[in-house]
Amino acid sequence: MRPRSPRHLRIAAHAELISLIVMLANVFTVHLKPVSSVMGPTHGCAYLFVVVATWRLKPGPAVNTAALVPGVGGLLALRLATRRRDPCPSRRDRTVLTLRPGCPAPHRHDNLAGP
Repeated sequence: MRPRSPRHLRIAAHAELISLIVMLANVFTVHLKPVSSVMGPTHGCAYLFVVVATWRLKPGPAVNTAALVPGVGGLLALRLATRRRDPCPSRRDRTVLTLRPGCPAPHRHDNLAGP
C-alpha cells in the first residue's frame, strides 16, 4: 500500500491560514459584512477539511492533535507528517566508531584538540 499524498492537505492548510488572515484583517479594519459572510464559512470548511485530511493520512496522535489548532494547525500537521528523520547518529555523539552509509565522515574540531 503506498502512502497517501499530502498535496490536498497542503492546499487546504494554506487556504485555512489565508482565510483566517483575511477575516482578522477585515475585523480589525473596515469590518465589511459581505467579506465576513464569505470568509467565515470558507475558513470553517478549510479547517474541517484539514482535520479530516490529516486523520485520513493516519500519521499519529501528535500530528492529529496539531491539526486541531485553528489557523496554523494544518501547516503544523503537514510539517510534522512530512519531516524526515536523520539516518545518521547524533553529530554530538563522539563515541560512535562506525559510520552508516550516506553519513558524513567525522571531522576533528579545533576545540576538541588537545594541548
